[in-house]
Amino acid sequence: MRVHLATDHAGLEFSQQLQKHLRDAGHEVVDHGPEEYDAVDDYPSFCINAAQAVANDWAAGEFSLGVVFGGSGNGEQIAANKVAGVRAALVWSEATAKLAREHNNANVISIGARQHSLEEAVTLVDTFLAEPFPGEERHVRRISQLREYEQTGAIAGKEVLAPTNPDVPAVLPMAEA
Repeated sequence: MRVHLATDHAGLEFSQQLQKHLRDAGHEVVDHGPEEYDAVDDYPSFCINAAQAVANDWAAGEFSLGVVFGGSGNGEQIAANKVAGVRAALVWSEATAKLAREHNNANVISIGARQHSLEEAVTLVDTFLAEPFPGEERHVRRISQLREYEQTGAIAGKEVLAPTNPDVPAVLPMAEA
C-alpha cells in the first residue's frame, strides 16, 4: 500500500523511524517533508501536500492512506482536513485508529509525537493501515453527507446553517473578562 507521510520538527524522528518500519513491512512510502530538522518550520504545507497526494490517489482510483505528525497532532489534522476529499482523524489509541477507518473511512490520521512513544505510534499506524472500511450503510450515508456539504455547502433533506460571511479571520482578539 502507498502511505503518504508528513510532519513538522516535533515529529521528524517519528516520521523517519516510521518510514523504515513501513518500508520493511512492504509499503510504498512517500515522504512529504520536512527533510531536515528546523525548530521553527511550519507544518501546514507538509501536511497539506501529504493529504492532497492521498486525495489525488483516490481521485485516480488508487488506494493510499496518509499519516501526519506534530507535537499534539491537532494542527496537522486541521491542515489535512482543509484538502477536499480528505477525512483526517486525530488518533490517540488503538480503538480510535481502528474506528477512524471502520466508521469514518478516514484516509489520513494525525498523531501527536509528543503524546506517544515511538512504539505506540507504530501500533497506531499499523492498526489504521490494517483496518478495512466495511462499508456499512449508516457510515457510507454519513460520509456521503460530509462530501456533499464539502462540495455544495448543503446536505439534502437536512438543515445546515449557511455562513453569513465566508471571510472568517484567522485570529480574533480575546474578549475582556
